[in-house]
Amino acid sequence: MLQSLLSELKRFICLKTAVASFLIYVFIVPIANATEIVVNQSVPVREFSLNNIRAIFTMRQRFWPNGEQIKVFTLADQHSLHKSFSKNQLQMFPHQLRRVWDRIVFSGTGQAPVTLENEQEMIDKISTTPSAIGYLSRDPDNEKIRLFVSQ
Repeated sequence: MLQSLLSELKRFICLKTAVASFLIYVFIVPIANATEIVVNQSVPVREFSLNNIRAIFTMRQRFWPNGEQIKVFTLADQHSLHKSFSKNQLQMFPHQLRRVWDRIVFSGTGQAPVTLENEQEMIDKISTTPSAIGYLSRDPDNEKIRLFVSQ
Protein backbone atom coordinates (compact mmCIF):
# COMPACT_ATOMS: atom_id res chain seq x y z
CA MET A 1 0.00 0.00 0.00
CA LEU A 2 2.76 2.44 0.97
CA GLN A 3 4.74 1.44 -2.13
CA SER A 4 1.72 2.18 -4.34
CA LEU A 5 1.19 5.56 -2.67
CA LEU A 6 4.85 6.49 -3.16
CA SER A 7 4.67 5.43 -6.80
CA GLU A 8 1.59 7.63 -7.36
CA LEU A 9 3.26 10.54 -5.60
CA LYS A 10 6.34 10.13 -7.80
CA ARG A 11 4.19 10.16 -10.98
CA PHE A 12 2.32 13.24 -9.75
CA ILE A 13 5.57 15.12 -9.08
CA CYS A 14 6.96 14.13 -12.49
CA LEU A 15 3.78 15.29 -14.21
CA LYS A 16 3.79 18.58 -12.28
CA THR A 17 7.45 19.16 -13.16
CA ALA A 18 6.79 18.42 -16.84
CA VAL A 19 3.84 20.82 -16.94
CA ALA A 20 5.84 23.55 -15.18
CA SER A 21 8.76 23.08 -17.58
CA PHE A 22 6.43 23.27 -20.56
CA LEU A 23 4.80 26.47 -19.28
CA ILE A 24 8.18 28.08 -18.70
CA TYR A 25 9.29 27.11 -22.19
CA VAL A 26 6.09 28.40 -23.81
CA PHE A 27 5.68 31.65 -21.88
CA ILE A 28 9.02 32.70 -20.41
CA VAL A 29 11.62 31.70 -23.03
CA PRO A 30 10.03 33.71 -25.89
CA ILE A 31 9.89 36.80 -23.66
CA ALA A 32 13.54 36.42 -22.69
CA ASN A 33 14.48 35.97 -26.36
CA ALA A 34 12.14 38.61 -27.73
CA THR A 35 13.51 40.80 -30.48
CA GLU A 36 12.11 44.02 -31.83
CA ILE A 37 12.72 44.94 -35.46
CA VAL A 38 13.58 48.62 -35.59
CA VAL A 39 14.06 51.15 -38.37
CA ASN A 40 15.29 54.70 -38.74
CA GLN A 41 12.42 57.20 -38.62
CA SER A 42 13.04 58.00 -42.32
CA VAL A 43 11.86 54.54 -43.46
CA PRO A 44 8.60 55.01 -45.41
CA VAL A 45 7.15 51.57 -44.62
CA ARG A 46 5.25 51.14 -41.34
CA GLU A 47 4.69 47.37 -41.23
CA PHE A 48 6.04 44.17 -42.71
CA SER A 49 5.20 40.56 -43.39
CA LEU A 50 7.48 37.62 -42.68
CA ASN A 51 8.26 37.43 -46.40
CA ASN A 52 9.22 41.13 -46.50
CA ILE A 53 11.50 40.90 -43.51
CA ARG A 54 13.14 37.71 -44.78
CA ALA A 55 13.74 39.35 -48.16
CA ILE A 56 15.33 42.37 -46.48
CA PHE A 57 17.61 40.41 -44.12
CA THR A 58 18.64 37.91 -46.82
CA MET A 59 19.55 40.94 -48.95
CA ARG A 60 17.07 40.07 -51.73
CA GLN A 61 15.04 43.26 -51.20
CA ARG A 62 17.52 46.09 -51.45
CA PHE A 63 15.27 49.15 -51.78
CA TRP A 64 12.33 50.63 -49.88
CA PRO A 65 9.22 51.46 -51.97
CA ASN A 66 10.40 55.09 -52.27
CA GLY A 67 13.60 53.95 -54.00
CA GLU A 68 15.95 54.50 -51.05
CA GLN A 69 18.55 51.75 -50.57
CA ILE A 70 17.96 49.67 -47.43
CA LYS A 71 20.86 49.68 -44.97
CA VAL A 72 20.78 46.40 -43.03
CA PHE A 73 22.53 46.06 -39.66
CA THR A 74 22.92 42.81 -37.70
CA LEU A 75 24.81 41.61 -34.66
CA ALA A 76 27.62 39.06 -34.81
CA ASP A 77 26.61 35.48 -35.64
CA GLN A 78 27.46 34.22 -32.15
CA HIS A 79 25.54 37.00 -30.33
CA SER A 80 22.55 35.55 -28.43
CA LEU A 81 20.19 38.26 -29.74
CA HIS A 82 21.19 37.48 -33.32
CA LYS A 83 20.45 33.80 -32.74
CA SER A 84 17.08 34.67 -31.24
CA PHE A 85 16.26 37.08 -34.07
CA SER A 86 17.18 34.53 -36.74
CA LYS A 87 15.12 31.77 -35.18
CA ASN A 88 12.10 33.72 -33.91
CA GLN A 89 11.68 36.50 -36.48
CA LEU A 90 13.12 35.01 -39.68
CA GLN A 91 12.40 31.39 -38.76
CA MET A 92 15.88 30.44 -39.95
CA PHE A 93 18.96 29.22 -38.17
CA PRO A 94 21.86 31.70 -37.98
CA HIS A 95 24.09 29.40 -40.05
CA GLN A 96 21.47 29.38 -42.84
CA LEU A 97 21.43 33.16 -42.87
CA ARG A 98 25.23 33.25 -42.95
CA ARG A 99 25.23 30.82 -45.89
CA VAL A 100 22.89 33.12 -47.85
CA TRP A 101 25.11 36.15 -47.16
CA ASP A 102 28.29 34.27 -48.07
CA ARG A 103 26.72 33.12 -51.34
CA ILE A 104 25.80 36.64 -52.46
CA VAL A 105 29.20 38.04 -51.45
CA PHE A 106 31.26 35.29 -53.12
CA SER A 107 29.12 35.34 -56.27
CA GLY A 108 29.59 39.11 -56.55
CA THR A 109 25.84 39.77 -56.64
CA GLY A 110 25.61 41.75 -53.43
CA GLN A 111 26.94 42.60 -50.01
CA ALA A 112 26.33 41.14 -46.58
CA PRO A 113 24.73 43.35 -43.93
CA VAL A 114 26.92 45.48 -41.69
CA THR A 115 27.79 43.49 -38.55
CA LEU A 116 27.83 45.33 -35.23
CA GLU A 117 29.21 44.23 -31.86
CA ASN A 118 26.41 45.14 -29.44
CA GLU A 119 22.97 46.68 -29.04
CA GLN A 120 24.25 50.16 -28.18
CA GLU A 121 26.18 50.23 -31.44
CA MET A 122 22.97 49.07 -33.19
CA ILE A 123 21.02 51.95 -31.62
CA ASP A 124 23.71 54.43 -32.68
CA LYS A 125 23.83 53.17 -36.28
CA ILE A 126 20.06 52.89 -36.79
CA SER A 127 19.43 56.35 -35.33
CA THR A 128 22.06 58.05 -37.52
CA THR A 129 21.63 56.11 -40.79
CA PRO A 130 18.66 57.00 -43.00
CA SER A 131 16.79 53.96 -44.43
CA ALA A 132 18.39 51.66 -41.83
CA ILE A 133 16.89 48.50 -40.34
CA GLY A 134 18.07 46.25 -37.51
CA TYR A 135 16.85 44.59 -34.32
CA LEU A 136 17.06 45.08 -30.57
CA SER A 137 15.93 43.25 -27.46
CA ARG A 138 13.65 46.16 -26.50
CA ASP A 139 12.19 49.44 -27.73
CA PRO A 140 15.20 51.80 -27.65
CA ASP A 141 13.25 54.88 -26.47
CA ASN A 142 14.97 57.00 -29.12
CA GLU A 143 12.98 59.50 -31.20
CA LYS A 144 15.05 58.71 -34.30
CA ILE A 145 14.17 54.98 -34.15
CA ARG A 146 10.76 53.35 -34.41
CA LEU A 147 9.50 49.80 -34.20
CA PHE A 148 8.73 48.00 -37.45
CA VAL A 149 5.35 46.35 -36.83
CA SER A 150 4.28 43.01 -38.33
CA GLN A 151 1.10 42.77 -40.41
